Amino acid sequence: MKPFDPGTLQITVQQGLKKFEILTQNTELSKDLNELFYKTIKAISSALDAKDPYTHGHSYRVTLYSMILAKHIGSDDKFMEEIETAGLLHDIGKIGIPQSILCKPGKLTDEEYEIMKKHPEQAEKIIMEVKQLHIISDWLKSHHERWDGRGYPDGLKGEEIPLSARIIALADTYDAMTSTRSYRKALTHEDAIAEIQRCAGSQFDPNLAQKFIECQDEMLKAKDNSEEYYKKYSCLEKKFK
Repeated sequence: MKPFDPGTLQITVQQGLKKFEILTQNTELSKDLNELFYKTIKAISSALDAKDPYTHGHSYRVTLYSMILAKHIGSDDKFMEEIETAGLLHDIGKIGIPQSILCKPGKLTDEEYEIMKKHPEQAEKIIMEVKQLHIISDWLKSHHERWDGRGYPDGLKGEEIPLSARIIALADTYDAMTSTRSYRKALTHEDAIAEIQRCAGSQFDPNLAQKFIECQDEMLKAKDNSEEYYKKYSCLEKKFK
């Protein structure tokens, strides 16, 4: 207000600058913590895949395919960040599965398969304890549900299954089919796409399966050059670059 005292004005400006400096420092600290959080998630994902030489890079590729599909259906940046996080951690429940089952070269027995089927629920329990990841805990639990209700652990059907879980299910299956495992050789891209088309409406959301098929050329390019394409689709990589 006029007339004003120059000394009072100087003090006011100094206080404002101090508040701005504190805010800037807090913003930088928050960014650093978020970057550390993201890098920790990626490290956990890599460590999980490393338990089995046949699944090396699996979570990374599943995340990439999930992001391509999510982008293709018009997802916003917030959803893209969340599905990237969910993709990287979708198999975290396998941390509680015995190595003998995870790396078994042949078909699992009924008893072993029942143990393996517990990993989505274990993932939910692990992630629910982390406040920042609470939103994706249900997604991880549901990524082995089927559109026809014959999946696990809860037998969810159709749109009862979270959208993100339906996306990850497609990406997970595609990568599993096109990767060599201890018990079989990899399928070709064309055979995997034909299988997705065959299972649309039973195992997979038929609309999402069609969208996956629409962007299959991008999926194939990403499969052959995953690092470059990950940078292209990742919101988190761009945020912390």
